[in-house]
Formats: sequence, structure tokens, C-alpha cells
Amino acid sequence: MTKEHFLHQVFASSGITKDELNLIIPRYKQIIVQKNDFLLKEGQIEKNYWFIESGFIRSYVIDTEGNDITFNLYGSGDVVIDYPSFFFFSPTRENIQALTDLVCWEISFEDFQEMFNTILNFREQQRALLVGSYFALKEHSISLIADHAKDRYLKLLKSKPHIVQNVSLKHIATFLGITDTSLSRIRKEISSD
Repeated sequence: MTKEHFLHQVFASSGITKDELNLIIPRYKQIIVQKNDFLLKEGQIEKNYWFIESGFIRSYVIDTEGNDITFNLYGSGDVVIDYPSFFFFSPTRENIQALTDLVCWEISFEDFQEMFNTILNFREQQRALLVGSYFALKEHSISLIADHAKDRYLKLLKSKPHIVQNVSLKHIATFLGITDTSLSRIRKEISSD
């Protein structure tokens, strides 16, 4: 897919005008990431963020016992960013890793800031992305506490079927706060219903 075609799709419903798109599109550059490579490692400061054109990414943290826990899962069309690191220049606690080969569109912090401050519709679109990300994180955090594991899986299956179909069970399980064995049992239950 061409840069223009993909980014037109990304910005299509955001109210960004054609003239604004002509200012925005040149700021993005395509990057190809190989499976298992990192876009960001714990301790680094995020200086870019990415729109995924194709492929899958996970962000994960290491818990107090040294376990690798998936914090988020991303697929085509998603924005991948560690907001606190990007905006406050703080070292990240996340690792952001390619689960497959990826094609992404990357923008630097400097270009982002310039467009955020000069292109009103870009600013509004980015605010909407930030708010949406916050709500998704809050919803997931509450779900980990208040919902049964089966319900969490069914929500993920409904909202992101492409993730469930393409990401390993062990990453999905840690994202849902359960073991792979529990996830296998839930999947069997659902398939026999």
C-alpha cells in the first residue's frame, strides 16, 4: 500500500482537510521491522510513534517475579505509543516488540509537536486518540478486577478478532491476566457451546 493511501485511510474520519493532509503525510516515514525486533525497550525514551500498516506488536512489562506480562496488543491500523515516555521524556517501563514482520509509519516527536501546534484538525485527532487510549486502558484495568476471565476473552474476541486469530495464546493469556491453561479451557468451553 502506498504511503498516501494508507495515511489517507488513517486520517479519513478525522476531519483533516486535503491541504492539511498535504502537510502531514510527508512527515511520516515507512519503517520495516522484523519479527521479534524491538521498537522500544525498557529504560529508553520514546522519540517516535507508529501507525501499523500490517503485522502485530505487543507491549510487555516484567513483573516483580521476573515474568513477562503482555500489557497491550496491537494490529493493523493501531497507533503504538508509550504516551508518558513520548510526552514527558521519561524512560519507559514497557518493551514494545514485533510479533510478526511489520510495516509501520513512523513520526518523530519534533514533527508531531510542530503539527500538533499548527494543524488544528491534527491536534483534535491526536487528542481523540489519546482519550480513546486512556479509556481502553481504564476499561481493561477494571475488567481485570471485575470481570470473569471468560468474559474478558469474549470482549477481546469481539473487539479485536484479528488479534485473537494471529497472536500466540501465551501473549493473549498474560494480557487477560490468566494462564495459557485457563485460556485453553475457556476456548474449549466456548467452542463446545
